[in-house]
Amino acid sequence: MKKVITLGVLVFFLVSCNNTEQKTQRYTQSSPEIEIVKAAINNYDYQQWDSLTMKYADTAKVFYNTRDMFFTAKSLPIYHKINDSSFLTRAFEDDRREYEMITDDNGRNWVNFWGIWEGNLLVNNKKIEIPVHITYQFVEDKIVLEYGYWDTGELVLELQQIEAQKKAKDSL
Repeated sequence: MKKVITLGVLVFFLVSCNNTEQKTQRYTQSSPEIEIVKAAINNYDYQQWDSLTMKYADTAKVFYNTRDMFFTAKSLPIYHKINDSSFLTRAFEDDRREYEMITDDNGRNWVNFWGIWEGNLLVNNKKIEIPVHITYQFVEDKIVLEYGYWDTGELVLELQQIEAQKKAKDSL
């Protein structure tokens, strides 16, 4: 009888250990979704707007530094083109990019991206570096939700200084 109970407890523990190992992986640094985000970042860097928007679901919402106003996949190229108009060059640094995918408690897949955005202003070629965090939610290999956060303080200050210099020259 002792042997049967011991054997039963041993089988219980073995089954319990196997179930733990079979749970969904909650964190990874390599996945198809990460590859989609890497491609999206490259599409942004090289201004390949059609390829970029294809990575988003038709109903995707993109929030940049806000939770109140969103862009659609179709409106992203216009947003980026307007922002690009002040720069000679701009892109994310290649060697300072980090990606991870997590599955949250509700089973949703999110890819997190951290990078350094770098741009040279058109007016004075001043280099601006901005740390950026973007998180993307995926459903069926499409981005359905995106939140991007970065501090534009240095850029805004530089653009204000350029504008003040223009006004000072015009008043002479």
